[in-house]
Amino acid sequence: MARQSERAAATREALLSAAREVFTTAGFSEASVTEVVAVAGASVGSLYHHFGGKADLYLALFEDYQARQEERASTAVAAARASGSVSPVGLFLAGSRAFLDGCWQDRALARLFLSGGGPAGFELVSRRRYRDWMRLNELLLGHQEDQPGEPSTEVLVMVLTTVVAEAGAEVAVSDGPDRARQVIDDVLTLIGRIATPQRG
Repeated sequence: MARQSERAAATREALLSAAREVFTTAGFSEASVTEVVAVAGASVGSLYHHFGGKADLYLALFEDYQARQEERASTAVAAARASGSVSPVGLFLAGSRAFLDGCWQDRALARLFLSGGGPAGFELVSRRRYRDWMRLNELLLGHQEDQPGEPSTEVLVMVLTTVVAEAGAEVAVSDGPDRARQVIDDVLTLIGRIATPQRG
């Protein structure tokens, strides 16, 4: 039973890896199940068993990518806390840097998911993920009492999350690592200024 479970897990990983290669090369609409299983060295039946079809495979690849991004960000935030950082903005910046670094490391997938060519319903799935991300950022930045003349915490979180998301899109299409790092550094510097109200 354990060996069978290991084989099933290996097949699933092989299919995801093949889907990444095929989808990032051909796009969702042009990719075929036949090509994915050929690259994976699996059968069409195994793909339908594990994922139910091409659309579900694409969504599974998206969820896998998002899980890696969340893990990168949460690990960075935990490391910042462990090193003594207690500033909500500092923690947000640490998580955002890890997220943006991930956009470069997984740039082929980031470009794929930003292209807008996924299966029917993908936009809704993506939007739900984005809202979940905003809620996490709101928890990270804390529920601070809104100050007169300053934007509400809710609006601040929305703006900062949108800036990071758009920066991720730019990082993913950067010409090289130096340009990607420059975009990341500049964006995080700007976010630090936006997120830290100037007194006096």
